[in-house]
Amino acid sequence: TEDLYEFSVDFEGHIESSRIQSLLSDLKSKDHCQDVYISDPTMVPWFPQKITDLDSFATKTLDAGSDLEADHPGFHDEVYRTRRSAIVEGAKAYRFGNEIPRVDYSESETRTWSTVYKKLKELYPKYACSQFNRILPLMEMNCGYSENNIPQLEDISRYLHSCTGFRLRPVCGLLSARDFLNALAFRTFFSTQYIRHHSRPLYTPEPDVCHELLGHVPMFADKDFADFSHEIGLASLGASDADIKRLATCYWFSVEFGLCYEGKDVKAYGAGLLSSFGELEYACANHRPAGGTFERPEILPWIPSLAAETEYPITTFQPTYYCASSLKDATSKMKEFCDTEINRPFHVTYQALTDSVLVDRNVKLEKNQ
Repeated sequence: TEDLYEFSVDFEGHIESSRIQSLLSDLKSKDHCQDVYISDPTMVPWFPQKITDLDSFATKTLDAGSDLEADHPGFHDEVYRTRRSAIVEGAKAYRFGNEIPRVDYSESETRTWSTVYKKLKELYPKYACSQFNRILPLMEMNCGYSENNIPQLEDISRYLHSCTGFRLRPVCGLLSARDFLNALAFRTFFSTQYIRHHSRPLYTPEPDVCHELLGHVPMFADKDFADFSHEIGLASLGASDADIKRLATCYWFSVEFGLCYEGKDVKAYGAGLLSSFGELEYACANHRPAGGTFERPEILPWIPSLAAETEYPITTFQPTYYCASSLKDATSKMKEFCDTEINRPFHVTYQALTDSVLVDRNVKLEKNQ
């Protein structure tokens, strides 16, 4: 008996097209071809395929930004709540291609920023990674970062885009993990613009402009870190809910609380550390007490498959951190994890010139919720 082979061919086109119908008829007429059939597309979770698709979920936040929990320092401050609501309205109106709304920060807001800025700048030379310490002066030169000025997202976004192709986008509050990670696939980072309450300048129960601009943003000007974030974003497109959870956990232990070695020293590249003076010292310092405690965290080598299954607290210092040998090493291991352990029936390729992704299989997207 002759050996039989089955071939699957993916192509771009429509079954109704006369050219496709002619091709199918021609294949069926061949003696060596037993059958030709068109398979149904695989159903996958909805995902954006071009950067303008981010507009469709940018305001679908888990909280409204102006909605505060009862234990928030600004909960009983009507002036503060009204101010946040006004800033959130600007973010709600934003669409891709617009200039990011500029916020005229008050003297009180700037004093809060100044307190945080001065405190953290004292610690960065000791505990921040070399990439961060190289980039922060560039942010001061090019984006208006200073002790007495809260920089504007539009100015920062333009600078980041010239460095690594990343850009910022204002957001009203917390997005779902899927939506937030999906945006990274288009080299876009959603950032808040409101600031923590002035009564507790060194504490915030949620991301605010200090966390975003001091913790996250400078690292997006570094190629390795930008590529790392982009890999997580691309892997999240159309991923299952279970894989979104694993990717979000990897994000937590890297982009938020990641460490890397510089020689024998442990340095921070994660935003949750770089924007928290207490946890930055706690995670990186050899001496004790550090960060107000004598306890020491567990520091494990960066293994994404292990990090993805690790539980973590959100209201206390982390008991466990993952430390990469370098940012380049962190990126290569994350890419390998995404390629081998995030299972999807398709692959995507980012098209930088058009800010879109190319999908290599016939898939059907679930309805965007």
